[in-house]
Formats: sequence, C-alpha cells, structure tokens
Amino acid sequence: MTDTKLRSADPELEHQTRRGLPSLVLAALGVVYGDIGTSPLYAFREALHATGGSGAHHANVLGILSLIVWALTIVVTLKYVTFVLKADNRGEGGTLSLMTLAREGLAGRPKWVLVLGVIGASLFLGDAIITPAISVLSAVEGIEVVAPALSNWVVPITLTIIAVLFFVQRFGTSGVASVFGPVTALWFIVLGVSGAIHIFDDPSVLAAVNPVHALRYIANNIGSAIAVLGAVFLAVTGAEALYVDLGHFGRRPIVTAWFSLVFPSLLLNYFGQGAFVLANPQMAEHPFFSMHPEWARIPMVCLATAATVIASQAVISGAYSLVRQAMHLNLLPRLRILHTSETQSGQIFMPQVNNLLFIFVAALVLFFQNSSGLSAAYGIAVTGEMFITSILLFIVMRRIWSWKLAAALAVIVPITLIDAGFLAANIAKFAEGGWVPVAVASTMALIMQTWTAGRRLLAARTKADEIPLSAIIDNLARKKPPTVPGTAMFLTSDIEGAPTALLHSLKHYKVLHEQNVILSVVTSTTPFVPDDEKIFLESFNRHFSRLVITFGYMETPNIPRALVLARKLGLKFDIMSTSFFLSRRTILPSKKGGLPFWQDRLFISLAENASNATDYFGLPSGRVVELGLQTTI
Repeated sequence: MTDTKLRSADPELEHQTRRGLPSLVLAALGVVYGDIGTSPLYAFREALHATGGSGAHHANVLGILSLIVWALTIVVTLKYVTFVLKADNRGEGGTLSLMTLAREGLAGRPKWVLVLGVIGASLFLGDAIITPAISVLSAVEGIEVVAPALSNWVVPITLTIIAVLFFVQRFGTSGVASVFGPVTALWFIVLGVSGAIHIFDDPSVLAAVNPVHALRYIANNIGSAIAVLGAVFLAVTGAEALYVDLGHFGRRPIVTAWFSLVFPSLLLNYFGQGAFVLANPQMAEHPFFSMHPEWARIPMVCLATAATVIASQAVISGAYSLVRQAMHLNLLPRLRILHTSETQSGQIFMPQVNNLLFIFVAALVLFFQNSSGLSAAYGIAVTGEMFITSILLFIVMRRIWSWKLAAALAVIVPITLIDAGFLAANIAKFAEGGWVPVAVASTMALIMQTWTAGRRLLAARTKADEIPLSAIIDNLARKKPPTVPGTAMFLTSDIEGAPTALLHSLKHYKVLHEQNVILSVVTSTTPFVPDDEKIFLESFNRHFSRLVITFGYMETPNIPRALVLARKLGLKFDIMSTSFFLSRRTILPSKKGGLPFWQDRLFISLAENASNATDYFGLPSGRVVELGLQTTI
C-alpha cells in the first residue's frame, strides 16, 4: 500500500472555487483570528503592569509598543504567514500534520520527531483550557470599568457564559458559525477605529515602529525585561491558529485577512492604547475599556464578550480536531465522535473531551479569579508549541523543500532565538501559574506515550500467538468444515495474521461462512484519501478474500460507506446477510516484563474507557458479533 494523495492537487484552489475568496476571508476572520484578535484586551495592560511601579512613562510605553509591533511582525507575519503556512501536509496544517510531514522527509521515520509532535499536540491542549478562561474573563472584566459596584459579579457571569458555551457544543456550530465572521470583522474594525482616534492623544507613539526603542528598553530595564517579554507575548498568542486551521480555508484567505484587516487593526489599537495611557496615566489599569467614551463602554463589553466567545469556540473546535487526529494516528484511544453537520465532516462534537475541557476551564476561573492572574498561566504552552514548530519547520525546509543549509539556518536561527526568548520569559512565570499548562501538557504526553507503548506491547503479545493467515486458508482447503450461507467479515489490525475472531469462531461454532473477508483498516499519513485509492481487495479463493480500507487521518472511519466502494471492485455481499466479527480483549497486567505496573494500569484504564469498534467504525450494531479473550501485558 502506498501513501495516497489529496483529492485536489491544490486544496486552496478547490476551496476558492467552491465558496469564493471573499466569503472564505470573512469566515477565516471568525475562526482563525478570534484568539489573537482578543489579545488587545489584556496584552498591553499586562505589559505595563509588568514594568513595576508606574509603567506610563514615555520610554516605557514606546519600548512596550515597539516590542509588540515587532513581535507581531516577526512571529506572525514572517514566521507563520510567510513560511509555516507553506508547510502544509496535502493541504492540512497543525502540529501533528507538520510532524507527519517532517517524519516523511527523514530516513527511517525517527521516533524523536514523533516525540516532538506529541509534545506539541499536548501543549496545544494545555493552551486550549486557558484561552476560553482568560478571553471571556478579560471581556467580562469590562464591567468593572462600566459599573465598579458589579465587580463581584465578574466571576459568576464568566462561569455562566462558559457553561453555556460548552453546553451548546452538542448542537453543533453550523447555525452560529455564519455570524462568526461578520462579528469578528466588526470587532477588528472597531479595534482599528478606536485605536486610530486615540493616536492623536499623543502621535509620538508612532515612533515605536523603530525597533531601537524595543532594544533600548530591554537594555535599560534588565530587571523587569523578562516579565515584560512574558506579557508582550500575549499579543501573539493565537498565531498558531493560522496553521491549525489551514485545511479549513487554504493559505490565501488566511493571508489576505491578516494583511487587509487583522494586522492593521491590531497595530492601530495598540498604538491607540499607548497614546491614551500617555495622555491619561491614571487610567492605565484598564486602558482598553477606559479609552472609550462612557456611552460606548457597555456596547464594547458586549462586543468584546461576543469576540471572546468566538475565540473560545475556535479553540474548542481545534481541540476536537487535534484529538481526532491523535486518535486516528493511534496516539490516543478511540473516543466517541458525534457529527453535528450533514454537509461538513469537520464539524464534530466529542462529549468526553468537551466535559474535561469545561471542568478545567471552570476550575481555572475559580482559582485565578481575574485575567491578570490567568495571564501568568498563559504563554508557556503556546511558546513551547511555537518552538517545536520552528524545529519541525527546519526539517521540512531541508528535507521536503530541499533548501540549502545556509538559507534554512538564516531563516530559522533568528526565529528560534526569538521563540526561545519568549519561552524563557514565560518559564519565569512558572510558579505564578505557568505550571497549569505544563501540568496539563505533561499529563496528555504521558497518556499518549502510555497508549503508544501499550499498543505496541499488546500487538507484540498478540502477534506471538497468531497463526499466519495463509496457513489457516491452506488447512481449511484440505479439511473444509461445514459452511453456512452469508458473508463474515473479520476485523483485524494485523494484515498478515489470521484474525483472532476467525480462530475463535472456528473453535466454537465449527462452521465457515460461504464468503469470509479479512478486513483491516489502515490510517494514511495523508489527511484525506480519494475514493479510488481507499480500497485494496485481494481474493485467495472462492471462500476467502482480504480487504484493506485506507482512511486519511482527518477522516472519520466509516466501514459501511467504504464497503460501497468495495462493491465496484467485485466484492459481492448482502449487508443483511453479513456479520461483522470483532475481538473484545480483556487486558490483564503482568507482574514482570512490559510496562511499569502503574503504567499497565493506566493503559488498561484507557483501553476500558475507549469507544467500542462498532461505534467507531460505524458498523450496524445488529450485525456485529463480539468474541471475548484475555491478554496479559
């Protein structure tokens, strides 16, 4: 079986032909830029607070603004928009896609690249629990500016919004997704206009485009520079979403939205906040909301809350997508997936993931109580993921794009140094809250490592007990048991060996079906597999054949739908007289050998809570026969 190619040689062209560039740009605003678009709520404010004492001095403001401007320019515009978005895996982006692409470019598909991918994916999930908490909390905190007497209601209102947000996930986002783009577009327009108006409070802030101010600030404020850099990084959190959502929109709409609206609006707003603070240093506590006139503050709180809910929705959907990719790449156990749209396969709901995210997000809000406290927890996960992205991008440049070493280093070294600087600045906040995403990411990485190692060990133990399929077929040809009408499909992950379900069926029933299909499902390293390359059918004799179905790692495996394709290759069967035979394993821990005992127990717990194969592969439950067996690992 060879790797397959995406349905279209140019996924971007396919997207734009189907929907049109303007509509894709508008949709990308709501999904891709929601997170980075809400950063003005807290990034500049936290950087000012990090200076210690009074941060509203002219040199401080220019230095902070210069750091923000160049962070947006280098990290987002240069790194992600210019280079990372080009490193697509057949049109798909994200840490696991980049990891898969990098492994393909290296001989032997080394495990250390897989480890990097697992760490990057784990860090994204660590970020996914913080984004909804800090985004919604920072928006609702605008109430403190509008009506200080209502300050005690900030946390309850935030928890209510978050609870509703996670509750409605089960109904899908197709109904509200159509308003994501327009609302986010309005948000960016308001950001730009409000910022541009206040630049006239002190136009000297425009001098911050000169990077000398950033370098001078760091040189003159060594003591607070690390804390300020950690806060400045908040301005670029969400940049990773550009790459994660590449497959949904294509590169051109994402790039167009960035340069035409997002980048200019962000710059104008940050400059406006800086000029407002210089003219009104006493209002540096909440510059974003304070710089609006009183009549506009309540509408701004409402618009900001809507924008943060949209940003949170994008992160939650991204978490679903990432977990599904990890499942299909066998990095996580099978979890229940519900499709919330009949037309868009990417719109899914995962109840277990949703419940865990809600619990963690609500716990963060209750623990930290305000967005300033949460800002300390924000950053480590994102900077870590960005750092890993730079390493994987270097491999792609060298092995996939065939860049010369000097050219690749000229691009990667400066970017990696900046990533490392931001990572160091955020690590300094570990004790203040940075441990939260690290703990979540470490837990997820441990789960992925345990599941991968356990599956490998289980496969080895199972293979040791298996009999070659060819031997079974030859033996049955010489001594044929009684046959019964109908078709039996035996699911197995080992293409060469005889399925355990087949051996147990012969042992207990002592009969053979007229037609027996050895069915294996394979996950490709490509996101999607075209229909004409999904099916491999091999016939051994009139009673036995082998069927291998290949799905892309972005697809939801659906065996009945794939069997329709198999008919075209000559597989004759009646679904109403077909039985699907599965093996349901009871795994027992071994006293010696294998994994450590505690990890054995973790693997067994993961396996017991995994979704069953019937639901995962979309099999008709009334046609499934499960045969149990015990395996010791």
